[in-house]
Amino acid sequence: MRFSSIAAVAAIAGLAQAHPGHDLTEEILERRQFVNSVHRKDLSHCAEKLRARGVEARSIARRSAAVEEARALRGFSKKDLQDVLSESHNESSLAYTPDTDPSKLFSGNSSCLLTPEVTQGPYYVGGEFVRKDITDSQPGIDITLDYQVIDVDTCEPVPDVYVEIWHCNSTGVYSGVVANGNGNSNDETNLDNTFLRGIQETDSDGVAQFKSIFPGHYTGRATHIHVMVHTNATLLANKTLGNEIYASHVGQTFFDQDLITAVEKTSPYSTNTQELTENDNDDILAEEADDVDPFMSYVYLGDDLNSGLFAWIAFGINTSYSGHITPAANYYEGGGVTNENAGMGGGPGGPGGPGGFNGTRGMPPGTGVPGATPSGTASSGLKTSTVATITSTGGGVSTLLPYGAVAGGVGLAMMLQ
Repeated sequence: MRFSSIAAVAAIAGLAQAHPGHDLTEEILERRQFVNSVHRKDLSHCAEKLRARGVEARSIARRSAAVEEARALRGFSKKDLQDVLSESHNESSLAYTPDTDPSKLFSGNSSCLLTPEVTQGPYYVGGEFVRKDITDSQPGIDITLDYQVIDVDTCEPVPDVYVEIWHCNSTGVYSGVVANGNGNSNDETNLDNTFLRGIQETDSDGVAQFKSIFPGHYTGRATHIHVMVHTNATLLANKTLGNEIYASHVGQTFFDQDLITAVEKTSPYSTNTQELTENDNDDILAEEADDVDPFMSYVYLGDDLNSGLFAWIAFGINTSYSGHITPAANYYEGGGVTNENAGMGGGPGGPGGPGGFNGTRGMPPGTGVPGATPSGTASSGLKTSTVATITSTGGGVSTLLPYGAVAGGVGLAMMLQ
């Protein structure tokens, strides 16, 4: 097993390269305005409280146990952490050694504050299943993802909320959406696919875990995973949250370039012919890194990438925010259906893009409960991805954010240094 750096939930304004004709300058200015208005930009004020209440200690034990469980599932013998680090450890500037204490290795809370002033990004699909394993037999490097949700005001873990994630496959294709730039735009059967999409409820420590594969890439975007938190939701009998969707926070997870480069050399990632956008060519991500440390941690489960990865992140949310989500498509009992009410916009490689996030503050409890159980009765229409207008509300001041401030579906967020 090796230890290194991974990914940032860098939840900042979207990357213009993925949206043809978009002016990046306007987007950067919007981000700076938001950063200057935020009072709490990370979870640094929570560190001592999380430690004193035992949350950090439980996180260390959980992450260590999850790694051993994942190793056992792959047939690796159970090893003491010190033995594993003795065999193979990071020799970069992080300077971890065979004597590194497990509490140091697994206690990282490199974190961000997710906010609702953004869209959920390209190709969000409503009505996906609550499930831990989201691979659906997709080939790639196995990865276990550990997300911890913290209330930024109380510094307490947030239990009983739903964390939803989705990302493209090893060759850069999202399931559930048919659109130019998303694989074969003539293959309408992709509307019925659900791979690499899923939802999990947080436990008493605010933790949700997923089994997936490392995401691939598509033209104009750095490699990433989308993250959304539903604070007002009810699990329906069909194991979904329905298609009347509210969410408090949205963001994305970005990955260390060294790891991406290594993954891209393996099959089937190496068969992807789309241009790879590296992190240092992402202007907004590069600017964010000037202010904060945008990295979290990961471990190899064995001696190389093919053994799989375990990765974790903690992030803070403001539980008083919630907003209505307009998906690009919805998944019903009979399959996927494009949402004709989502409006039009630009997405990766051509038409198509995110649905809308209409943010509101202090929504009454229960307003996010899904109002419709998925069924096969919905009518289908034009099978393309779409985007809606985004309106945000914060502190009593309502503003209409330009598309430049929300393109790409990343939340404006700051990492904990």
